[in-house]
Amino acid sequence: MSITATIDGKSIEVQEGESILEAARRCGAEVPTLCYDSRVDPSASCRMCVVKVEGRRLPVASCAHALQEGMNVVTADDDLEENRRTILKLVLSENPTEECRSCIERGPCELHSLAGDYGVATDYYDGAISGRIPEDSNPFIARDYSQCILCYRCTRVCNELEQAHAIIPEGRGFETNIVAPFHESLLGSNCTFCGQCIQTCPTGALMDRKMLGKAKAEDVTKVRSICPFCGTGCGIELNVAHGEFIGVTPDWNAPASAGSLCVKGQFGIDFINSPERLKTPLVRRDGVLQPASWDEALGIIVDKFQTVKAESGPGAFALWSSARAPSEGNFLMQKLARAVIGTNNIDNCSRT
Repeated sequence: MSITATIDGKSIEVQEGESILEAARRCGAEVPTLCYDSRVDPSASCRMCVVKVEGRRLPVASCAHALQEGMNVVTADDDLEENRRTILKLVLSENPTEECRSCIERGPCELHSLAGDYGVATDYYDGAISGRIPEDSNPFIARDYSQCILCYRCTRVCNELEQAHAIIPEGRGFETNIVAPFHESLLGSNCTFCGQCIQTCPTGALMDRKMLGKAKAEDVTKVRSICPFCGTGCGIELNVAHGEFIGVTPDWNAPASAGSLCVKGQFGIDFINSPERLKTPLVRRDGVLQPASWDEALGIIVDKFQTVKAESGPGAFALWSSARAPSEGNFLMQKLARAVIGTNNIDNCSRT
């Protein structure tokens, strides 16, 4: 069922149940958010997205309110802008640096981008910072809650989207903090190390430990690719700096994964830099593996295949393909088995 409403003087038709925030953004309104992630239920905790609704005394959080028939919404005026500046001043008192680690290494974070847009100084309110840095030796996620603004995006993504329940809020007021249940380390929790908490964090409180300190944002080039670990086809972006692969970020536009990755896709692709990777074919001579040209290596394979086929027939062959290979490669493998060698002894492994 569709309804009609007005946003900033523009009439808009939307499906019933769509939030004011979503509808406003489709209208071109730039409504700021800090705690909002479209993949999970809204929490309305940051209040940056408040808008005015005709007939209501106080502004409402647009992320958590559905647009209703005949509603007249104003997304920006002097009062709302001043309200947002005040909120930013308070939030920045928990993260008072002009540039956090995320700004330096991943590009301007959401918090400091908004601070720049609204012309808010990071040192407006002086005082103690509630967050702390937990002791955690896991090799994947660096946690620095002195930069946390308690937007709860990480806990909501972990609990609602990933269903891992590995991190939760603890405490009240100034003592509120993000912890693993029973104060376990992440390695001792239910964490699957999917990295989604890192990707949703609007500050530098959560970072990819494998990428930490390796490059500045302006030195990084992102190359779209497909995760090689299974046949799902999750989209990834290979981060390259100074001619070297330094880590992975999700491809949010990939149809198979829509930004989600498992621990292998998020943190396991550093095998690219392994010194143990073969860079040239090896042929055993006098019992020792030695480098050879492709022509020489392929020639040896052809000779041995022909010998085995002549002596034992095509049934002596069994070919094993891999889900890590592209579909085209797997197709050619089965074509080699059936059309060239003459055997149906071919299988595929989707487990990694």
